[in-house]
Amino acid sequence: MAKTAAASGATDKNETLVTDVLIIGGGMSGMTLGCALAGAGVATVVVDREAPVEQLTGGYDGRASAIAHASAQALRGIGLWPYLEDAAQPILDIRVADGHPMRGISPLFLHYDHREVGNDPFGYIVENRRTRHALSELGATLPALTLLAPAEVADMDRGGGLAEARLADGRTIRAQLVVAADGRFSTTRQAAGIGVAGFRYKQTSIVCTVRHERAHAGVAVELFLPGGPFAMLPMTENRSNVVWSERTDLAPVYLDLDDDAFKDELTRRFGNWLGEIELVGPRFSYPLGLQHADRYTDRRLALIGDAAHAIHPIAGQGLNMGLRDVAALAELIVDTHRLGLDIGGPSVLDHYTRWRRFDNTLLAAVTDGLCRLFSNDIGPVRLARDLGLAGVGKLPPVKRFLMRHAMGVVGDLPRLVKGEAL
Repeated sequence: MAKTAAASGATDKNETLVTDVLIIGGGMSGMTLGCALAGAGVATVVVDREAPVEQLTGGYDGRASAIAHASAQALRGIGLWPYLEDAAQPILDIRVADGHPMRGISPLFLHYDHREVGNDPFGYIVENRRTRHALSELGATLPALTLLAPAEVADMDRGGGLAEARLADGRTIRAQLVVAADGRFSTTRQAAGIGVAGFRYKQTSIVCTVRHERAHAGVAVELFLPGGPFAMLPMTENRSNVVWSERTDLAPVYLDLDDDAFKDELTRRFGNWLGEIELVGPRFSYPLGLQHADRYTDRRLALIGDAAHAIHPIAGQGLNMGLRDVAALAELIVDTHRLGLDIGGPSVLDHYTRWRRFDNTLLAAVTDGLCRLFSNDIGPVRLARDLGLAGVGKLPPVKRFLMRHAMGVVGDLPRLVKGEAL
């Protein structure tokens, strides 16, 4: 467990902590940034409203995330990978096809083989719970990192030479820079007056884990069904994480089925290529939407991860967007800190916005377009997209570019993402 300063009656209510960076939100993006900065000698305090033990239970988050090759490079660079490696299942192949619960899978599909672009896997599938455990373990080894949890910021003043945050228990934290990593409903973003543009999809994500009779061989499959994409993500121990996007009005019906009936519905979509399947653990559901902050920064404030953007899981890129935010912001902070300059000043914040906003806006638009294109059963559209998927496979330069994009190695990349040290 990461070292934690308790927010209890024994705490000195008049305590003032002075640090370089204050991160509000101790989820995967917030703690990854905290570990990256502290590992580079930048004093960092992370404040989270939930006790760490709550985020580490099996019932807290049933999702697994696709960690692209480039994101895994970043996690190696901050020293997290040794804590994750045993729980990370390499993605060796990706298959994308149209499908229908009654008509089956289209014979026209797109197949990515990692060997076509080198020896590295496209990425890894890791349970979110295991990532949280790993971050907690790494955090405990970093003297420059302090986690205050459970604790909550009551109010904040960012008008002076330092930001000053007052916690609900009376403590005060002063920092050069505040980072909002408190999720898509970020109270920090709202308090700063930063608006968001976005909408809810008429889809809900049903998430569960299954164990199957046959080995998955590291193959990730995404079927585009009329109700939304249905992904089967390979995990360790001969398991797969199912991310089933379904019409919001139908999702409760499936969630209320008993285990046998629910497994039958999974099998109808999953097919029999992995043999018999069995449910492992509970089912979870999450509403889906697209959201993008009007801006990423304010005076002595930067947004990362879901506080800045949230997208449809159709391409499995949500966490990777957040990790690229982390890598970019960490690089700017560390370089500025080493020069003895103001890490919360306008030059750092403006550079961060220029670096990350275009990439995130483009990916949000692409995932939204894919969702709209594939979440329907209109005959001519279905035929056109099937031909398009098959056509990409016949164009090696285009296919290789898309595979490299899936690996996260395209664009203006931070040092961590390129496999270099901070």
